Amino acid sequence: MSIFNGMNISASALTAQRFRMDTASSNMANGDTTRSRLVDGEWEPYRRRMVVMEPGGQPSFNSFLSKAMGDAAGRGTGVKISRVIEDQSPFKLVYQPEHPDANEEGYVELPNVDPLKEMIDLMGATRSYEANVTAFDAHKNMLLKALEIGR
Repeated sequence: MSIFNGMNISASALTAQRFRMDTASSNMANGDTTRSRLVDGEWEPYRRRMVVMEPGGQPSFNSFLSKAMGDAAGRGTGVKISRVIEDQSPFKLVYQPEHPDANEEGYVELPNVDPLKEMIDLMGATRSYEANVTAFDAHKNMLLKALEIGR
C-alpha cells in the first residue's frame, strides 16, 4: 500500500462525482428537448441518463492475498464509472396542439426528466464531492505532519 493510496481513492471519487454532476446538468439542460434521437423515422425525446459506479481497480494478487490474510489495508481502490444508462420510464404527454412535434390528438411527448430528481441527484453529488475534498485535505495534512516529524 502506497502512502498516497488515500489520495488516489479520493481523487477517483472526485472524478466520478464530477461526472455525475455533469450528467445531472445535461439532463436539466435537455429537459425540453423533443428531438433527441431518430428511431424508425420518428424523433424520440431526450431520455434521462444516470451514472452507474462500481469499485475501481483491477483485482490483483496483492488484493486477494491481503484479503485472505485479513489485512484491511489492501482493500481500498477507489471508485470508477462503469457505464451510463438511460432511464426507461415513459415520456410525459402534454397537450400542446400548436407544437410542431404534436401528434394527431395534439399531444407532445416530452423528456422523462424530472427537475426535482435531478436537483436531488445534483445535491448528493455535491455533498459527496465536498466530503472527498475534505478527506483529500485531511490525508494531505497527515502527510505534511509526518514530514515535520522527520525534521
